[in-house]
Amino acid sequence: MDKTFDTIIIGAGLAGIVTAIELLDKGQKVLLLDRAGREKFGGLAAWSFGGIFLINSKQQKKAGVKDSEELALSDWYNFAEFKEEDTIPKAWAKQYIQYSKQVIPNWLENKKVKLFPVVHWVERGLYRPGNSVPRFHMIWGTGKGLIDSLEEALLTHSKVNNLTLLFNHKVENFEFTNQKVDGVRGTNLDGEFYHKAPHVVIASGGITGNIDLVKKHWPKDFGTPPIHVLNGAHPEGDGLLHSKSAELGADITNLDRMWHYAAGISHPRPLFKGHGLSLVPPKSALWLNCYGRRIGPTPLITGFDTRFLVQEICKQDHKFSWQILNYKIALKELAISGAEFNPAVRDKKLFQFIKTILFGNKTLVEDMVKNSEDFVVGNTIEELIEKMQEKNYGVDLDQQGLLKDIKDYDDQISRGQPYLTDDQLRRIHHSRLYKGDKVRTCKNQKILDSEARPYIAIREHILSRKSLGGIKTDLSGRVLNRNNEIIEGLYAVGEAAGFGGGGMHGHRSLEGTFLGGCIATGIITAETITR
Repeated sequence: MDKTFDTIIIGAGLAGIVTAIELLDKGQKVLLLDRAGREKFGGLAAWSFGGIFLINSKQQKKAGVKDSEELALSDWYNFAEFKEEDTIPKAWAKQYIQYSKQVIPNWLENKKVKLFPVVHWVERGLYRPGNSVPRFHMIWGTGKGLIDSLEEALLTHSKVNNLTLLFNHKVENFEFTNQKVDGVRGTNLDGEFYHKAPHVVIASGGITGNIDLVKKHWPKDFGTPPIHVLNGAHPEGDGLLHSKSAELGADITNLDRMWHYAAGISHPRPLFKGHGLSLVPPKSALWLNCYGRRIGPTPLITGFDTRFLVQEICKQDHKFSWQILNYKIALKELAISGAEFNPAVRDKKLFQFIKTILFGNKTLVEDMVKNSEDFVVGNTIEELIEKMQEKNYGVDLDQQGLLKDIKDYDDQISRGQPYLTDDQLRRIHHSRLYKGDKVRTCKNQKILDSEARPYIAIREHILSRKSLGGIKTDLSGRVLNRNNEIIEGLYAVGEAAGFGGGGMHGHRSLEGTFLGGCIATGIITAETITR
């Protein structure tokens, strides 16, 4: 140990980077550690689609969207289903909304991060209100563009000499002296290390990279966990520092609140065991259970309540599902969340992006059809069903029932728009009223359309992604014990803190609040440390 630091930050993901930048701004000497290699700098944010929840933004105002703190807070509280004891998470939600109005967009603009002009409208709500208006602001460049901009801001900082950045350093425990955290211990490629500082910030992410831990804390209202749960997070998000901080008395809350996705597929080129991808499920596809029957009575459709989708699939036998569609639907609607499969936005190629909007993402569809073990294709519906059966884990498909469900859906479309009673078709119509969805959603597209072949079926599993719970903090980012007392010297930011207070989302996210939560907690905690 040959350097003196003011603050040690554990984790070089988005929350850790934001905290480091803010501390450098204030003249602190910072040690930023990450257990992974340099190639994972930025953590899960670098892989993300890159959406941020903002209110009263320039983009909203230009589109004529009327928003307010009061409306956003009402939507958040309705969607979250907070419990009476969620006092601090509710206060964090209110604080985040206040920051999302000016602080976060101004901070991003200062770091040369640009937002896409069209605001996306997600999590609109199903049986309870969600986003009343569009608030999901896409970063031009996806999450990778965000991390690239912040990496430049960090490594070219005027006080970069005050920064020590070390990779392949796994923190395994805290130093605790005189009732105060004042250092960390761990291992690196050379053996053991020890560093000391009066402030230690946990920015190590959540628990959803550890599937065993995910299943241990599986939400009770989801029933028993599925056999197949894909990993949509980094394996480094294993909950180790949650456990170590708990040994110091930290209050670890709401670990059963997680943000999983319903339409996970295995990565065709996996980086680790169980590596999964999150589809943006095509709205015009029919969502079927393991027997090939349409899930209902409320048909499943994306964009309204992600938690409901996961919950409904977990009610089904065997807890996996199929979506059935055709090439025309796939070309217009199929998308995969993340930077990797959105190269036009990631690489800021405007012409290529417009081309995919107008003509469909042929490259993506053909990649999945050719390389994904979860995609099957048939020129006839009989051929498709036969291939589905081969991948159905030994469960017999109800072939006649499957054909009936498709025919009933297509017959509804044949009657014409004024006579549609199918709830999926009504919600598609509602979605298309907003210009941001209209360009990416088919209009009353039949499944068994001979001119839209080949037919496609996608086998889908639950995919782990975000921890909504975590290490409980006060409104300043300081870690609290089980008596709501401050643990001196210890702080938590980002997903490690449940994005604020050990769970500022409650049971549901309005989306875009993950990246935004990392930024807000980083700014607030750095302010606390240097105040």
